[in-house]
Amino acid sequence: MKYNIYRFATLIGLLILSISCGTSKKAIPQVKTSIDNVTLTSTSTDVTFKTGAENFESYLPLLKDKRVGIVTNQTGILSKEKHLVDFLIEQNINLQKIYAPEHGFRGTADAGELIVDGKDTKTNLPIISLYGNNKKPKPEQLEGIDILVFDLQDVGARFYTYISSLHYVMEACAENNIPLLVLDRPNPNGTIIDGPILEKEHKSFVGMHEIPVLHGMTIGEYAKMINGEKWLKDSLQCDLKVAPCLNYSHDMKYSLPVKPSPNLPNDQSINLYASLCFFEGTNVSLGRGTEKQFQIYGSPFLPESEFDFSFTPKPNFGAKDPVHNGKVCFGEDLTEIRKVHRLELKWLLKAYENTTDKTVFFTDFFTKLAGTKKLREQIEAGMTEKEIRKTWQEGLEQFKEVRKKYLIYE
Repeated sequence: MKYNIYRFATLIGLLILSISCGTSKKAIPQVKTSIDNVTLTSTSTDVTFKTGAENFESYLPLLKDKRVGIVTNQTGILSKEKHLVDFLIEQNINLQKIYAPEHGFRGTADAGELIVDGKDTKTNLPIISLYGNNKKPKPEQLEGIDILVFDLQDVGARFYTYISSLHYVMEACAENNIPLLVLDRPNPNGTIIDGPILEKEHKSFVGMHEIPVLHGMTIGEYAKMINGEKWLKDSLQCDLKVAPCLNYSHDMKYSLPVKPSPNLPNDQSINLYASLCFFEGTNVSLGRGTEKQFQIYGSPFLPESEFDFSFTPKPNFGAKDPVHNGKVCFGEDLTEIRKVHRLELKWLLKAYENTTDKTVFFTDFFTKLAGTKKLREQIEAGMTEKEIRKTWQEGLEQFKEVRKKYLIYE
């Protein structure tokens, strides 16, 4: 009933707009968005941006009279801060289960923290964790599901694990003949395509595909790439549909309405995330255990004489046992720098150059993050940032050509 009222209100709005436009003699633009086998056409002059989750007409009919599962977390919200789960229940959609990625359904768990199955206290729906030892939904966990909805806010970096969860969800859907509907959301780093290409032998949950660190795609476009390039096991392909954002382009400025995860608190941290995340594979803190996560870096092994900024990590929301807990770290505060438009290596190189013992600077995790052994070898060999970046160019150009095939937006 509420959806019928919404459609009636929309039609009235379109009628009013068409009458007003007729008096101004302006042509009504035709907006077409192709979604695999679905094409949406609108004659509205409304240029309001909408996420895929708010593009109701494109996907609510697909859920009618179906038993629905949803992969989502705290980022699955609509413009008025109503969660998509609550909205779907109001629309009498038959939701059966919630599947939660890293950080859990409410987004409160530390990075890497074990998430257990449970029940959502508000809706009483069962929650199935897709993290830890159960990254891929099992057949029995998909029983009773006619269609699966995927709605997570990505940040455009290869090692941000929501696209890894997407891969496993698509694979499970393909194996169990369940259609997947991805509700698209903007990429806040959507203009940046940069970094080394992952090599096959270094695949992991923080890097599953042969792409650069920053891929410049929305999660809907990325789902199409996974399918089109046949990256799923045994070259399977998922029955995929993408509900697109409306009036969106990759270069549109977009500020996330909620934290995508506990340690990405604001636009600055999201913009610097890919550049500073390399420190996760070193003995340098990137601010976990402070209020400036992914906006500062520092270490007890960096000399106070070279760095005039310091901080002391302590347990807090999102970091129960942070790196260098209780120790003074010397480094840099990047909270006020201008937005970066590429993957920056200068802070990593500066920290390596100034660390007191280079032999213990890197950990084994660094190669997983980089997706290649070459980056560490290049840094240890003393190559400049310009020289390192030059070695990425051929791979980046090849990736850009592949990427073009799957773009939904300009």
